Amino acid sequence: MLSRKNYTNILYYIAMVGLVVWFAYTKGWILANFESISAKQAYVLMENDQNVTLLDVRTIEEFKSHHVRDTKLIPLEELEKNLEKLQADKNKKILVYCQTGRRSVSASRILENNGFIPINIEGGIIAMKHVGFEILK
Repeated sequence: MLSRKNYTNILYYIAMVGLVVWFAYTKGWILANFESISAKQAYVLMENDQNVTLLDVRTIEEFKSHHVRDTKLIPLEELEKNLEKLQADKNKKILVYCQTGRRSVSASRILENNGFIPINIEGGIIAMKHVGFEILK
């Protein structure tokens, strides 16, 4: 039979493993059926491929404060009920960004599950500012 101390240690390790798995999942490192690329790779892709759509999944307020030129805005909370706005882009690669890259992972999962070709931009608009994307205010 397990002592109380051993039982507590086992629970602690299970909790730690759970946190690591949750963190890796939210970052798109595991169980992701979509690609994640750096902001620099996204910039090069946008420059060289006309079959790409840029999707911002931040809030309207965040978008109004600053956004990348020629971006479609569909906040993450509204994405599933507004997928028809992307139907014309169904056969395009959809570069997805948010502020830091976390919401864009969730959005990429939604898009991929609905037959789109999402590509998550790691680091979001914060990283995009440093590689040449034109940011409008």
